[in-house]
Amino acid sequence: MSDKQNEPETYTYAKAGVSIEAGNALVKAIAPLAKATARPGANAELGGFGGFFDLKAAGYDDPLLVAANDGVGTKLKLAIDHDRHDSVGIDLVAMCVNDLIVQGAEPLFFLDYFATGKLENGVAERVVAGIAEGCKMSGCALIGGETAEMPGMYAEGDYDLAGFCVGAVEREKALTGTKLADGDVLLGLASSGIHSNGYSLVRRLAKDKGWKMDRPALFDPDVLLIEALIAPTRIYVKSLLPQMQSGRIKALAHITGGGLLENIPRVLPDDLHGHVDADSWEQPRLMAFLQAQGNIEPEEMARTFNCGIGMILAVSSDEVASVSADLEAAGETVHQVGLVKTGTKGCTVSGSTETWSARSDWAATHNG
Repeated sequence: MSDKQNEPETYTYAKAGVSIEAGNALVKAIAPLAKATARPGANAELGGFGGFFDLKAAGYDDPLLVAANDGVGTKLKLAIDHDRHDSVGIDLVAMCVNDLIVQGAEPLFFLDYFATGKLENGVAERVVAGIAEGCKMSGCALIGGETAEMPGMYAEGDYDLAGFCVGAVEREKALTGTKLADGDVLLGLASSGIHSNGYSLVRRLAKDKGWKMDRPALFDPDVLLIEALIAPTRIYVKSLLPQMQSGRIKALAHITGGGLLENIPRVLPDDLHGHVDADSWEQPRLMAFLQAQGNIEPEEMARTFNCGIGMILAVSSDEVASVSADLEAAGETVHQVGLVKTGTKGCTVSGSTETWSARSDWAATHNG
């Protein structure tokens, strides 16, 4: 027997399932994507231990920093199962930057976290390309991130995403909801689909009802069902920033998990109640499809899905026409959906009895 046969086995990180070379190759491949997101204040170079941002170069005098982080949730399973990796990065950015804009903050820079069991650079590059696209759409710089290859943590082909974004707002322009008053009008901006909430229910319906994802949707024969379900979350930043900087918007609510019922009260003071008329806009065919397929009660719809409204604005009644016109010129679809009235903090969504009847009393459910 040779001496080599008696030698102990030599272990490497690659033998354990982690390829340093693949990680380095990914950083090299995505560097141009990050560089394309550069903006004043940011030098979008990857490879260091952290990213710098110069607030002075970005033009701020007395800024408050606002931070947000989020993920994409089980929408990722649809993307993974159906090889639709190109737009989930936009979802990741959207969920963060839309949360910043409701505070009045301009998104400045973004960092991502991509975790998987085995790094497949083709998939990772597609995801990061989507993140870079979302950053360009929202005017923020992709200044860094982390790629984690962790064998045994994820099933084959699976990955997870997290996003972190920091924005800034001049102190006197921060949106806190304190300027709201009885009689203010609620405007709704149309969503681009399901956005990134409610997908555990969507996937359960798909499984139980045997949906054929690669066939035209029953509600839109021009679109494959999977494409309708995976449509990326709309980013509202560039259309809303000028309106906020003009001081005409009193409050904003991003309609995410919890739907209309839970998110509108988050921006209301204790003595005001949001009243939403669900008959003031046409429920998208996709939402009607989901409701019919699952025999979903109206209150469940209003708590789980955005129901066709991705962002809610509160404005004075005398600003409705001008704000609506400006937003429509910026590419948004605007609906006048309700009013803010004196009452217990919460939200009521009402409409035709066959479709809607739902109420949230925020104080009763969020004390403590």
